[in-house]
Amino acid sequence: MHRARPDVSAVVVHFETPDVLARCLDALRASAGVALEAIVVDNASPGFAIDQVERHFPGARAIANQTNEGFAVAANQGLRVGRGRYLLLLNADTIVEPDTIAKLVAYLDEHPRVGCATARLNLEDGSLDLACRRLFPTPERALYRMSMLSRLFPRSQTFAQYNLTYLPEDRETEIDAPCGAFMMVRAEIRESVGLLDERYFMYGEDLDWAYRIKRAGWKNVYYPEAVALHLKGASSAHNRPRSIRAFYEAMRIFYGQHYASRYPRLLSWLIYRAIDVRERVELLAARA
Repeated sequence: MHRARPDVSAVVVHFETPDVLARCLDALRASAGVALEAIVVDNASPGFAIDQVERHFPGARAIANQTNEGFAVAANQGLRVGRGRYLLLLNADTIVEPDTIAKLVAYLDEHPRVGCATARLNLEDGSLDLACRRLFPTPERALYRMSMLSRLFPRSQTFAQYNLTYLPEDRETEIDAPCGAFMMVRAEIRESVGLLDERYFMYGEDLDWAYRIKRAGWKNVYYPEAVALHLKGASSAHNRPRSIRAFYEAMRIFYGQHYASRYPRLLSWLIYRAIDVRERVELLAARA
């Protein structure tokens, strides 16, 4: 029997946060005004059972990996089998409101040149998760961020470019990249642009995907009328040193892919060394 095509396929990658996953799935199930399928990909979490998924989202599909494949590999497993008109990359620590997904679907239906849209992501204290609306991390923007100039001058259009903090948080904005915690793309992106780059183990895959989507001629948009809660860092908290290494390795991969050929070799060498130093400092702080 032919099944009707859902509006949205929500792909949730899970790793060792069963209570958070339960909240995520309960919220998805409460989504109104949209035909939704859920696909959960577990990265070898101890004690993970597929019936845990079914309990919180009846009819959801669960894929249980035998080893931790990393975020990009696991997400692609779900994105490949999603049947929806739109594909939603959703972190297990992201909790949607009942109308969040329907608002994004309506927005994308009305804006055919938008390839990727994201919601306003709020942190637990109610503040905006700055990562949900970003420009690409060029060397100039990275310098402003790493030197803390972006924090010292959050209203500066020069120093605060990366996180766009000079713009009102409630303004719909064309951006370069959203946060991979909530990233809704058209299904045709899967065929025309491809999926996540699996060289990224954790972090950076969202920036790279957004970069390729935009390079293909699509718009990426921050749409704050749709809101979700981001319980940031639930999975990465299990192994902080590993997360730090993955984050800075993602920076090296992204820079090498998209920027290294544009800049003098000496500048690129300095940028790689700056990444190395920042990584060592954070590792030392994490072990203290």
